[in-house]
Amino acid sequence: MNIFDDATYKELSCDTSSLGNNVISAEDLKIVGTTKISIEEETHEGVKIILNKDENDNIKEIKFVCSCGETKSVILDYNE
Repeated sequence: MNIFDDATYKELSCDTSSLGNNVISAEDLKIVGTTKISIEEETHEGVKIILNKDENDNIKEIKFVCSCGETKSVILDYNE
């Protein structure tokens, strides 16, 4: 792996209908895809930009995180 490559993570989905005691068991989880996460930071503004990408490097979500803790997200859907 190249040091400049984005890390790839597995996306999980959970069947919440069987959750009653806040415990998730392995049979309740399903792998639904992969995502790559990269973080870019604007130091003079105190805003981090987090890009969630699919395995083809298409951006799925852009998340803006302020140093005050507030976040805003833009979710992109390529299905249309």
